[in-house]
Amino acid sequence: MPDGDLLDVAGQPTTLAATLGSSPAAIVFYRGGWCPYCNIALRAYQARLVPALAERGIPLVAISPQTPDGSLSTRESKELTFTVLSDPGNQIAGQLGILTAPSDGARAAQLQLGLDLTKVNADGTTTLPMPTVIIVDSSGVIRWIDVHADYTTRTEPDQVLQAVAQTLG
Repeated sequence: MPDGDLLDVAGQPTTLAATLGSSPAAIVFYRGGWCPYCNIALRAYQARLVPALAERGIPLVAISPQTPDGSLSTRESKELTFTVLSDPGNQIAGQLGILTAPSDGARAAQLQLGLDLTKVNADGTTTLPMPTVIIVDSSGVIRWIDVHADYTTRTEPDQVLQAVAQTLG
């Protein structure tokens, strides 16, 4: 699993390796707290995935390109108990090859609706990760990945749990 310089919700520097230690994990890449599809998925993961993963000693970590303030707001407003991190510059998502950017038309529509990605993304760009869930083992090796090019779809909690059972035992 690639790593990079991340920020926690307080804006403190960290890395994915420091966050995970030697633990296997489920890692979710999401677009940002402004995305209604992301919010639905994060709430479903909190309700259905976090308890089942906790029974196995597996943390859930969510990563987005938004500012730490945005990550904190997402965590608080959605009552998330798992780690939420900011990936300024989409370093990790870029290394994974899961980046996309809105078309000119989509960007214009976002701006018309009051969403300026250059203000919510920590690096001032419009680049976003595709919704992705990754299962890594205790050595940090990717054992399973599910990438959604269509931002309106997400990995279902049962799919993640099945992947955990098949790849981590």
